[in-house]
Amino acid sequence: MVTSSPRPLAQNQKIKQLLLRISQRIFAPICGITIILILWHLMSLTPDTSLPSPFEVVSNTWELIINPFFNKGGLNKGLFWLILASLKRVIFGYLIAVLIGIPIGFLISLNKFLRDAIDPIIQILRPVAPLAWLPLAQAIFLKPNPSAIFVITITAIWPIIINTALGVKMVPKDYTNVSKILELSFFENFYKVLIPATLPYIFTGLRIAIGLSWLAVVAAEMLLSDDGLGFFIVNAYNNSNISEIILAIIYLGFVGLILDKIMSYIAFKVTPQE
Repeated sequence: MVTSSPRPLAQNQKIKQLLLRISQRIFAPICGITIILILWHLMSLTPDTSLPSPFEVVSNTWELIINPFFNKGGLNKGLFWLILASLKRVIFGYLIAVLIGIPIGFLISLNKFLRDAIDPIIQILRPVAPLAWLPLAQAIFLKPNPSAIFVITITAIWPIIINTALGVKMVPKDYTNVSKILELSFFENFYKVLIPATLPYIFTGLRIAIGLSWLAVVAAEMLLSDDGLGFFIVNAYNNSNISEIILAIIYLGFVGLILDKIMSYIAFKVTPQE
């Protein structure tokens, strides 16, 4: 009597489970997007609106969709170059926020005097909206690009500082006791204990900050720049081109999602896994 081997059956079961998980992950987002498109289309059918339907948006912006790489000079550029201009500002301002915010987060956690001195400043400035910083940025830097970078930095820095400080505060006391038993120096304790223990909190702040940076760059470009997605939206609004505004919003969402996923992947690779 011939019996089937249990190994192929187990492999087939694993393949089926994998395909089921993949289909579930794909099916749910498709359902959500389909519902949004249907609601959007229904809203566009109401008589008291100028909202174009999804089909009209695709039709009106088809050239921008299929050819985002054209560059005819001046302001006549494809969306790829506009996104690239925005990303350059975001990366520059974000890196400045990281280089300043993480050290400040550690300092205010390790030194009570600095914490008492800096904490009121953080609590006062943190709720200020990015748009409120624009006039001050222009007064300080006088040029649009540095002003936009300043707005990005000042918007992104607060979650980095707060989460870094929280991470240091949440370091288990057992780690501190082991450090004392091993008689680690300040720098050894910093690099071998504090940084590894606080990395998950730091990356939480970094993920929040990258999203805020992407929000801030659009606000800054709307008033300060002659390129980038923010400028594109304002220019489309001035020309009453709602389809281009919707297309830019979709691109903003996708780029923001990609930035968050990149930061999430880096955090997964860098932070210790339980």
